[in-house]
Amino acid sequence: MRLAPYHTKGLLEAGCDEAGRGCLAGPVVAAAVILPQRVRMPGLDDSKKLTAEKRETLRPLIEKHALAWAVVAVEPAEIDTLNILRASFIAMHRAVDALQQRPEHLLIDGNRFIPYNGIPHTCLIKGDGRFRSIAAASILAKTHRDELMTRLHDAHPEYNWAINKGYPTGDHREALNRIGPCVHHRKSFRLDYSEPVLF
Repeated sequence: MRLAPYHTKGLLEAGCDEAGRGCLAGPVVAAAVILPQRVRMPGLDDSKKLTAEKRETLRPLIEKHALAWAVVAVEPAEIDTLNILRASFIAMHRAVDALQQRPEHLLIDGNRFIPYNGIPHTCLIKGDGRFRSIAAASILAKTHRDELMTRLHDAHPEYNWAINKGYPTGDHREALNRIGPCVHHRKSFRLDYSEPVLF
């Protein structure tokens, strides 16, 4: 399916998405992207549908051709204070704040959002598979977060974050049960997986 170039014709739209909401460790990362309506970017799609190699190929193209883009991380300590849903919305707000151009409309992946002061928004379920700007935001959020978790892995290789990126995989849960959490874990999340948990 071809992605739509815009939601409302004539408005400068920023697509917004996040990565890492379901992780046990590391930040939640949000991106906001304003794309030219006529940009051509073969293969652009929801980041979850793409291989890591394809995402890394698209990332520099998005950053080069976007009219404006920004990526922001909200760290575990703030996630624990805000809760993960609110932290995801705050990360998107900060990404919009960081854009070098002010958009006239925000396209939000998902069904909920905290309104951003002064800019109307539209929530779009599975929007990252429907609109180019949201797909681009999903790719930037995912690739920037994966890069960050790979760097954190160097200091904490026991959790295997270079592979699992902080998600609650079997190897990550085993390491938590064996050695406990570190400073990069979200203390407000359930980290004790001594009993089987379905995800």
